[in-house]
Amino acid sequence: MTIQTVLPFLSTVIMVIFTVSVLERFLVRRKIHFLFWGIGLAMFGAGSFAEAYFASVGWSAPVFFGWYLFGAALNAGWIGHGTMLLLARRRWVHVFTVLLVLGSVAAAIGMLSIMPKLNAASFNAALPISEQYRTIMPKISDGAWVRLTTPFFNIYGLVTLVGGALWSAWLFLRKQVLPNRVVGNVLIAIGALLIGAASTATRLGYGQYLYVGELAAAVLMYTGFRAAAAPATEAERLAAQVAQPA
Repeated sequence: MTIQTVLPFLSTVIMVIFTVSVLERFLVRRKIHFLFWGIGLAMFGAGSFAEAYFASVGWSAPVFFGWYLFGAALNAGWIGHGTMLLLARRRWVHVFTVLLVLGSVAAAIGMLSIMPKLNAASFNAALPISEQYRTIMPKISDGAWVRLTTPFFNIYGLVTLVGGALWSAWLFLRKQVLPNRVVGNVLIAIGALLIGAASTATRLGYGQYLYVGELAAAVLMYTGFRAAAAPATEAERLAAQVAQPA
């Protein structure tokens, strides 16, 4: 096994555990933000699995479809939208939900339309898929308009996830309650920034850092989630109640 196989495989394992934990909370609490988080995390895991598959098994058109659609395009937007649903309880958020779903369907249609045009012959198993997908996919001018959608999903996801996590951390810090949630949200924000930086580096031609960034992001975000979700002590619950406005 090479590092190109090991790193995305470890990321996949962590994301599977993370996804199960979040979806279990959705089944128990029936809060819609947990569902969007869970779907987005599952997409992240699907992208990591695809990277491990390419490195260990070889080329597969369906796996490439999943890698680009779920791993490169959609996952950040869905995870970030979960944070938006948690923090912004307003009617206009439902408009963003509709736009996200419709945009995701459009991206899937865009991917399906270019599948017959993929240049599978250019695939090199010795290189990370993140370093060669541009030569495998057709150009935008040749019908690959789906490539135009990825910045919108990724920027929206990065802004909502990082902004939401830091805002939550600040609220708890300002009230001086539930320090575990302060730490947890900061870790989630750092993890999201890491994957954002790794994705940007990939677009600039430094795809070799993507797998390290994905693994670090997966570890930090899962650790942050566990820290933030830890049950509060009785003293912390009392302090939080006192800090609530009358």
